[in-house]
Amino acid sequence: MLIAAVALAVALVAGVGAVGLFGRSAGSDAGNDSQAGGDVGPLPLVSIPAPEAGSDACRGMLEAVPEELTSSGEQLERRELAEPVPPAAAAWGRDNPVVLRCGLDRPPELTRTSSLRQINGVQWLHVPDESSPSATWYVVDRPVYLALTVPEGTGTGPLQRISDLAGKHMKQVSPF
Repeated sequence: MLIAAVALAVALVAGVGAVGLFGRSAGSDAGNDSQAGGDVGPLPLVSIPAPEAGSDACRGMLEAVPEELTSSGEQLERRELAEPVPPAAAAWGRDNPVVLRCGLDRPPELTRTSSLRQINGVQWLHVPDESSPSATWYVVDRPVYLALTVPEGTGTGPLQRISDLAGKHMKQVSPF
């Protein structure tokens, strides 16, 4: 009985490894799977409360987002989002996408003593994610809150581009 269980476990591990190895190389070049080439399908995003997602500010922002973002010299293509598509959301990249959401509730981490960073004239609150290798940056000085979640190692390109768009399409307000 024990031998059968061990044999089944070994077969399962070998099967999963083979699917991962052969399935991955079938649609793309090994090592070049992160952003370019191949069809990855729509990206599923969890819906989160975004009470201002239908606002004019969010509509204008989402209409202005580019088809590509530059991150550390790499072009991240805009991703199609899976149904049900969360309101006022966009994403770029394949394996660890950059995700933009608009119209969110005020981040609980935003207090009068929060350390804000200014990027291209826009105030951001940096909130690291302890449970994953990513961080979320919140635009806090516009009429609606924007959140840009970026994987670890992402360059400043996405933050700079979204700052430029927020500065152009949304009026500045006090973060407090």
